[in-house]
Amino acid sequence: MAAALRVERLVLALNGRRYEAAADELDPSTTLLEFIRTRTPFRGPKLGCGEGGCGACVVLIAKYNPETDEVTEFSASSCLTLIYSLNFCSVITTEGLGNTRDGFHAIQKRMSGFHASQCGFCTPGMCMSIFSSLVGADNSKRPQPPNGFSKLKVSEAEKAFSGNLCRCTGYRPIVDACKSFASDVDLEDLGLNIFWKKGDKKPDVGKLPSYTFGGGICTFPDFLKSEIKTLQHHVNSTTSKGSQYHPTLQNYTLCSGIFTFLDFLKSSLKYQRYHLNDASNTVSKDGWYHPRSIKQYYELINSTLFSECSVKVVVGNTSAGVYKDYDLYNKYIDIGGIPELSSIVRKAEGIEIGAAITISRSIEILEKESNSMSSPNGSVVFRKLADHMSKVASPFVRNKASLGGNIILAQKNPFPSDIATILLGAGSTVCIQVVGERKHITLEEFLEQPPLDRTSLLLSIFIPHWILDSQTETSLVFQTYRAASRPLGNAISYVNSAFLGHVSFGESSGDHVLSNLHLAFGAYGSEHAIRARKVEKFLTGKLLTASTIHGAIQLLKETIVPMKGTSHPEYRISVAVGFLFSFLSVHVKGIADPGKTFSTTSDDSVDVIDVYDSPLSSHQETISGDEYKPIGEPMKKYGVELQASGEAVYVDDIPAPKNCLHGEFIYSTQPLAFVKNITFKSSLSSQKIITVVSAKDIPKEGQNIGSMSMFGDEPLFGDPVTEFAGQALGVVIAETQRYADMAAKQAVVEYDIGYLKPPILTMEQAVQNNSYFNVPTVFYPKQVGDVSMGMAEADHKILSTEVKLASQYYFYMETQTALAIPDEDNTIVVYSSSQYPELAQTVIAKCLGIPLGNVRVITRRVGGGFGGKGYRSFPVATAAALCAYKLRCPVQMYLNRNTDMIMVGSRHPMKAHYSVGFKSDGKITALHLDLLIDAGISEDLSPIIPSGVISALKKYNWGALSFDIKLCKTNNTSKSTMRAPGDTQGSLIAEAIIEHVASVLSLDANHVREMNFHTYDSLLLFYPASAGEESTYTLHSIFNRLALTSSYRHRADTVKQFNICNKWRKRGISCVPLIFNVSPRPAPGRVSVLEDGSIVVQADTLNLIQSGVTGGSSTSESSCAATLQACKLLISRLNPIMNKLRLQSATVSWDNLISQASQENVNLSASVYWVPEQGSNSYLNYGAGISEVEIDLITGAITILRSDLVYDCGMSLNPAVDLGQIEGSFIQGVGFFIYEEHETNSDGLVVSSSTWDYKIPSVDTIPKQFNVELLNTGYHKNRVLSSKASGEPAVVLASSVHCALREAIRAARKDFSYNTESGTSPLIFQLNVPAPMTVVKELCGFDIVEKYLKNLSAHETAS
Repeated sequence: MAAALRVERLVLALNGRRYEAAADELDPSTTLLEFIRTRTPFRGPKLGCGEGGCGACVVLIAKYNPETDEVTEFSASSCLTLIYSLNFCSVITTEGLGNTRDGFHAIQKRMSGFHASQCGFCTPGMCMSIFSSLVGADNSKRPQPPNGFSKLKVSEAEKAFSGNLCRCTGYRPIVDACKSFASDVDLEDLGLNIFWKKGDKKPDVGKLPSYTFGGGICTFPDFLKSEIKTLQHHVNSTTSKGSQYHPTLQNYTLCSGIFTFLDFLKSSLKYQRYHLNDASNTVSKDGWYHPRSIKQYYELINSTLFSECSVKVVVGNTSAGVYKDYDLYNKYIDIGGIPELSSIVRKAEGIEIGAAITISRSIEILEKESNSMSSPNGSVVFRKLADHMSKVASPFVRNKASLGGNIILAQKNPFPSDIATILLGAGSTVCIQVVGERKHITLEEFLEQPPLDRTSLLLSIFIPHWILDSQTETSLVFQTYRAASRPLGNAISYVNSAFLGHVSFGESSGDHVLSNLHLAFGAYGSEHAIRARKVEKFLTGKLLTASTIHGAIQLLKETIVPMKGTSHPEYRISVAVGFLFSFLSVHVKGIADPGKTFSTTSDDSVDVIDVYDSPLSSHQETISGDEYKPIGEPMKKYGVELQASGEAVYVDDIPAPKNCLHGEFIYSTQPLAFVKNITFKSSLSSQKIITVVSAKDIPKEGQNIGSMSMFGDEPLFGDPVTEFAGQALGVVIAETQRYADMAAKQAVVEYDIGYLKPPILTMEQAVQNNSYFNVPTVFYPKQVGDVSMGMAEADHKILSTEVKLASQYYFYMETQTALAIPDEDNTIVVYSSSQYPELAQTVIAKCLGIPLGNVRVITRRVGGGFGGKGYRSFPVATAAALCAYKLRCPVQMYLNRNTDMIMVGSRHPMKAHYSVGFKSDGKITALHLDLLIDAGISEDLSPIIPSGVISALKKYNWGALSFDIKLCKTNNTSKSTMRAPGDTQGSLIAEAIIEHVASVLSLDANHVREMNFHTYDSLLLFYPASAGEESTYTLHSIFNRLALTSSYRHRADTVKQFNICNKWRKRGISCVPLIFNVSPRPAPGRVSVLEDGSIVVQADTLNLIQSGVTGGSSTSESSCAATLQACKLLISRLNPIMNKLRLQSATVSWDNLISQASQENVNLSASVYWVPEQGSNSYLNYGAGISEVEIDLITGAITILRSDLVYDCGMSLNPAVDLGQIEGSFIQGVGFFIYEEHETNSDGLVVSSSTWDYKIPSVDTIPKQFNVELLNTGYHKNRVLSSKASGEPAVVLASSVHCALREAIRAARKDFSYNTESGTSPLIFQLNVPAPMTVVKELCGFDIVEKYLKNLSAHETAS
């Protein structure tokens, strides 16, 4: 019987084509993403994380119900969706929306026209999330929108891709592209685009690429509908005769095109029908099993098929994104087709939802039920539950994740489930099947049971609606809360809660009294969500006063006890206290409600506002010059439509060559040890290993080298000693990348410390052991003036104050990848996602011991780099080359996100101690800096970092400046350059010093900043090689312009008034200047004119010899300069031909000119190597940024209300590109300063190694209002077409957010009179980098609620 439940054939439609596979040829653990990318020609969905946490793999899935003739569409993560769960479904990828051959879809065109794609790796997933939102809105029952628009609303457009991550753009242009479809959009509010110019009187939707209502795509083809109807007919007819029909289909090649309905009918008639009791079908088979009843499920698991094997029970499989599969499974049982698990039963007391119902569908059900109830406000409980669930996970995860699956996950693991907590607070019960018995128990009892095994099934969840009799004087209150690193998207909670109770009035006092309380808390570091029973009992029947709440909180602190090892335990307890306070405080007179925010208006009245729901807005200002037209006009980036349609080819998109194998690193988990042996666990994954390549396989002519720079080399493998946790020890080779990844996890490494010294893991330990790298004199920055004399002149001094800056992971969307293909005559071709293919060639050649000429490295495009695809890309390319060289077959390596984050490295952590002297008016006279930089295990490019730090620090006139910089060698992963390396940290150190001085003197920080701006004379002193002419020093005018255009003074006053009006929310505003030193590098360029007159331009570091590295923000101008020089050379060759032709005709066409030049054998290809002139090899960029933030004192949550940037781009080559670079780098800087916590364990192994615990900015964390102005500062004789760099400097301006955050925290500490243990002023404190919500809450005070209540209680007693 069990064998008959096995799915023998998979049939689905993909972009309108029919695909079919037999079970024996398709592993049941295959994901939809793997199927698409390895068995079909489509490459649009990308592997970004494998966790459902980035959105790069999003597709649209459509299911058809033949009984209702309805198609249901939803987005999903193809990296988590198992292919067999989609039998007889339709899948649409971005190629199915539009492509080069069929024409591009409006979404793809608008993404291009709004400049919404840079590297392009995330763009296909973005397009599919947007498309899914448009289809969903258009299928709703809302009124028809105006022509050209969707039913989508602007508020929905901003959340349409809330789970999709982008590291390049800063999200603003993607939001604009999506909002352009919204029926309620004001087109004038949309940002820079190619469809209309700024200043056009009335932008017209007709100028946008036309949108067909409903999406314009057939999501479910007719041929598949016909097959489903036919299959259903056969099943119905045969079932009525006492047997069950189970068709199997012939094995047609997957990529051979559409398999027609007629073929299906012919083939199905050739097979005998299966009978459930057919003994011949009991042979054990791996595969996918699909029971259609609870009885069949139990027959399956009790059969001999499942006695000794690895089985996984699934519905949506989204749990694999959290608790990853570390081994393969023999068999899968899909219980999603059991009717009892998908039923919805409405009862008088509430609603029962089947456990297999998705979270998204549950939200729809709860919203519908809430609105349909006769109660005046519907069911408050249902409405609140639906609202909270909509903040859990991402839309494309909620669409597949089941409600029951989430609860099971919380029951079996310490999973911080929001859903389990809020359902517990709502008094839910569950129905479970244990073999032959069905039980109804409370959710609380269910969570407390031992972890369920596969003999138990969760069938349904019952949620009471709690609507009271209208005749009673009691009212119901229900609230849910969560504190998470992101308001929306993929972010689990630090703590969550749900509170329900009945409120009545005390007969004598009129105070509120609570009864029937449910106080649920979860995610605080417990095994599962709990009810705070003691607190419930304490509060029941008591009059609610400040004293009562204070007593309840004391009891709660005894209840909420995080398990040992839980991160941020004090934070979690404090937030739990804050949530209970927030719930109870609204029922007590005289307590400031934490749930309300008041904003002052011009007439000094106050308005209640909610910044979290305020819409995103932006403004871009560019001024184009006429001198170099069309250069200087905002033009769309080449190839965006290709990126949006998934046709742009990245390394992993290259079709795998025949016999291609795949590799994955085995890495060390110890920082310093001998590697004695590597074995593998006995597992299904280990059986997939073909071989392991290690240091012993390096040719005898080669070297153990994985990376190199001008400062030193780094080995490819730790042999015989591993020098840091995360170092490569070998490469597992398997038939597929998934098999290789799984097999590498089975490695068991035996270590021996032996006689080795203890590892050096901190900068302090490096100092103790005198472990440093040398910084060559030429790279060591120059000091300025006499610091001792400056200190003597000072009225005040701050001595040896510390600033700490942690690391930052690159988080390029495309992880490190390479494909190595052996070629004839001992040569090898390597496709690498690299910013420096030229040096990759050298490293590979050295490792293999072959001439450079035998190695060809090709980089077509890179899915994000930011410095991380420079030197840190070499080990992957070299390892792939070594494996291919040894095995004599192609080998591809595509690091999974976890491995990439652990092995690759990151931005340099730093620790600075400063001593500063200053006058009473804020003028600084001297600064000394002691700086420690963690370089990791090898030099990489670390010796250049000190110059970047000091260059950024020099943006202020310190009077005199001295420093002592130590470049620490530690047993950590090598640190490398990352966007604005050194400058990012140096700028923050400078701002911390300025603000410290301002705090000591009780002066406005901006006053101190401007007091210490450079004059042109001091600028020459601090930047002698790059200051340029006096007319180019624009910082003063930029700073003044920004203060004026952003209404800084008025907003600063408004912030002060806001902080007076609000007890539990505080704001801060800050303005920072930017001086950024740019050094253009030499660059090659080649321009070729073909016979038909078309032109080929090769002017980048990815294609040419002597190409150097792409980085430092100067590649564009250097490449443009090389191209310009090549063009001039071609013109000089063509001029004689042109003059000759003009003697024959007044007008000469381009085609005739090139034809004649070809006939006369003119060289129509010009190659040049551009080298900057002596006077223009470095220059300064200027800019300024203002940011305003709001913090929630209960949770520490940060909202960036507004950021305004003014940037001197010289004469922008392309304002659209420059704006994108500025916005994207600014948001990346926000990540560094605020959100991104790069953490390691006690051995130095990176533990923030997934999208679950490393949070880059998402669309819901960017500034609510984001304004950027590009200044056209006119002609610059030493610049390429008078342009300036834009790629990196704006990262530095994100320090304005950090500074504004400090101001908000200062306001909170002042309000609560927060005294420090040392007795120093509460207004002076250390705010390190990053400063996430946990840090904000700590600095505002973990005990502020208790202090507040204690104070109120004292007043109650006194009165």
